[in-house]
Amino acid sequence: MKKQHPSIASHTLKMDKRKRIGLVAHDYRKRDLLDWAEYNKDILKNHDLYGTGTTGGLIADKLNLPVHRFMSGPLGGDQQLGAAIAEGKLDILIFFWDPLQAQPHDVDVKALLRIAIVYNIPLACSRSSADFLISSELLDEPYERFLVDYGARLKSLSKE
Repeated sequence: MKKQHPSIASHTLKMDKRKRIGLVAHDYRKRDLLDWAEYNKDILKNHDLYGTGTTGGLIADKLNLPVHRFMSGPLGGDQQLGAAIAEGKLDILIFFWDPLQAQPHDVDVKALLRIAIVYNIPLACSRSSADFLISSELLDEPYERFLVDYGARLKSLSKE
């Protein structure tokens, strides 16, 4: 029997060997993500790719790979990605967001980043972190990620 980490729920969520990878970028970062994706095409082709509207289309065209496309980010695509994470349908999120440009849908962006953390999925927001993530030996292996039981944590904190 595995020793349970005290802040972790009693369950894990299994990722298969073939990962489901979300790819999204703000307008001024799309070129960066496309360049990164092209450089890593041989790795990405072994996984299922998901993207918001414009970004997903650009990646599909550039790499000639299938990309499941959600709506454009500002029109609900960020929320669709978040829902896919919450439903256990997305394993990794690579989100080249633009920290210097105001986004009209900034609350959606923050919600997407928050949900990625809540569901403990690997998250990369820069090329360097994406490089480290995609070169991990864990990428091509089944992996069980722990899910924090926030309800139990809050309940225990209220008793203190």
